[in-house]
Amino acid sequence: MNIITRLQQKKPLLSFEVFPPKTPIGEENLFHELRVMVSFKPDFISVTYGAGGSTREKTLEIATRIKSTFSIEPLIHFTCVGQSKDDIASYLNYVQSLGFNNILALRGDPPAGQHKFTPHPEGFKYASELVEFIRTMDHFTIGVAGYPEGHIEAPDLDTDIQNLKKKVDAGADFIITQLFFNNDKFYTFMDKTAKAGISIPIIPGIMPLTNMAQLQKVTTMCNPDMPVALLQELEKCTLPDDMCKVGIEFTINQCKELQSYGVPGFHFYPLNKSAAVKSILDEFWHG
Repeated sequence: MNIITRLQQKKPLLSFEVFPPKTPIGEENLFHELRVMVSFKPDFISVTYGAGGSTREKTLEIATRIKSTFSIEPLIHFTCVGQSKDDIASYLNYVQSLGFNNILALRGDPPAGQHKFTPHPEGFKYASELVEFIRTMDHFTIGVAGYPEGHIEAPDLDTDIQNLKKKVDAGADFIITQLFFNNDKFYTFMDKTAKAGISIPIIPGIMPLTNMAQLQKVTTMCNPDMPVALLQELEKCTLPDDMCKVGIEFTINQCKELQSYGVPGFHFYPLNKSAAVKSILDEFWHG
């Protein structure tokens, strides 16, 4: 089943993101964790595509194994970094031949060691162009990324929402957001997208905070607004387990509030680990 068909059923949707491990042991550990996640009957599992396409073959290997092992539809991440239109067409035809029909279309980050995105001279500069190209193939359901606090390269949120509108107008079927911790930022984003004429489903992206290293990495990556109450609770933590408990409790309350708001579902970023999302979903998920 493609994802947009599932969204049209108006039942709460659940999904997880995973990334391809670098070692065989890491892969076996991932599938051990996935068995726990799959017990919550997710509608799809997205598989990331490394910077500059560094994991693209592994992305498809993991996606194939997920589908064959769990009979769950994968969402294939795909970027246009370092690829011509012919390269992209060839890869997408291969993806289609494997039986996949859901793509998350992203511009993508620069390859490791580079700080600025440089489009391929025969490729695409923007995600909206990639979406438009994929749409001409008339096969894939297309997801795109949304940024409740604005993309890090955008001058402001309004400009970023106009860029999102271009992706929607190009043929996107649904939106998955970057992680956020302040629901008010998400509500503002939703108001602005509605005013911009964006009406396709928007699935909030949720990352449970479980340790300080993760918090530091997230802050470096996208610097999300942190609610004062959460920061105050984190400051009280003296042991790693304390922070994990605070993060899980916060995420449970965050999701319950979003559920009351009426979001179509949740897309979790569990960093290939199941323990935190299991604790969270045990408390509120009745999908």
